[in-house]
Amino acid sequence: MFNTVVCALLSDVLHNKKALDRSYAYHFSRNEMTPIEQGRIVNATGDIIRRLSFYLFIAELDDPADEKAPEHLLLAWLTEQGRAPKQHSKGRKTGFSIDHRRIEEANQWPLLKDGCPEWLDKIAQQQLGRRWPQEREFLAQAPLRYIRANQLKGTREQLQQQLKAEQIPSEPVDKQPDALIIRGDVPLFRSKSFHDGWFEQQDLGSQQIARMLNPKPGMLTVDACAGTGGKTLHIAALMQNKGRIIAMDVEQRKLDQLRKRAKRTGINNLETRLIESSTQIKRLRASADRVLLDVPCSGLGVLRRNPEAKWNPLFDDLEQLCITQQDILQRYSKMAKVGGEVVYATCSILPMENQDQVAHFLQNCSGAFELLEETTIYPSALNSDGFYMARLKRVA
Repeated sequence: MFNTVVCALLSDVLHNKKALDRSYAYHFSRNEMTPIEQGRIVNATGDIIRRLSFYLFIAELDDPADEKAPEHLLLAWLTEQGRAPKQHSKGRKTGFSIDHRRIEEANQWPLLKDGCPEWLDKIAQQQLGRRWPQEREFLAQAPLRYIRANQLKGTREQLQQQLKAEQIPSEPVDKQPDALIIRGDVPLFRSKSFHDGWFEQQDLGSQQIARMLNPKPGMLTVDACAGTGGKTLHIAALMQNKGRIIAMDVEQRKLDQLRKRAKRTGINNLETRLIESSTQIKRLRASADRVLLDVPCSGLGVLRRNPEAKWNPLFDDLEQLCITQQDILQRYSKMAKVGGEVVYATCSILPMENQDQVAHFLQNCSGAFELLEETTIYPSALNSDGFYMARLKRVA
């Protein structure tokens, strides 16, 4: 089962260019297995794709789309993990084996060891300079499993007790009031605590964004690029279900999913709106106390969670993506009223998508906004995904 499913997942991603998370959902729904078995499959598949170039080198493969690649990559991973199959295994019958000297050689080359393609290294070196090697190393590691306690249901400590009763061990994260870390391959989403809306799985870095926005009960808050609403749900908890939240997106299916999540977590002050034209934005001009702009980006801060993006980038033209980001920042920020605040955020660690965008905006806003604070969350700092966020105040 393990080998079969891992190879099928690798084939989906490497041959058919499918998103890894959707491939997990497909195969797990069609194969009966325990959460521990699923966890082992996720760990193996994720590690292989995160460091694909490393395992391609070990397996002596040039083309990841080769029909034999999944089987050979898995054998390379098993060997590197010290779990090489015995001589009678299927891999040995085909005449293929791993030369351990290639593992030693690959570990001598930082780009191979960290599974970093040349295009990414070139951009990141230009943008981050000497900081890049340590971030590259962290982006090659498996993501930790963070959850956020839903304060609409109860405290983090109460959630911990509920999880403990369900034999799900958790640890509080220092200086992060809602965050817990979950260790091991426990059945988190089958738990009663999850189905009762007591928590959401949300990366530690992501949890900082709603806190920077700092929405207060009774405010009108607009989440203008809401997606499926991970940050929207956090905003609602901070507002204590008081006031009004408008979640907007260009995809209806994401808003539909957000409504389902909101119902489970007990949110009742949420309105969703599909962005079909600029009219929806203009109608909210100068009305909002808080506006969150979690704009489309390269996703280079979340590569360890979406590792296939290293090999199949989610963007065709980074410069064009930056133009889109600037357009959203300039137009959507006008929804904030005078005295209101806007948070511009990305899941990227590249200055061209972050600090440079905010600086350009401030130079061209005719003094309508001022920068209150900005921060980049690097993967190496919190052992989390990478994010950038800037808080701007409308003053005119």
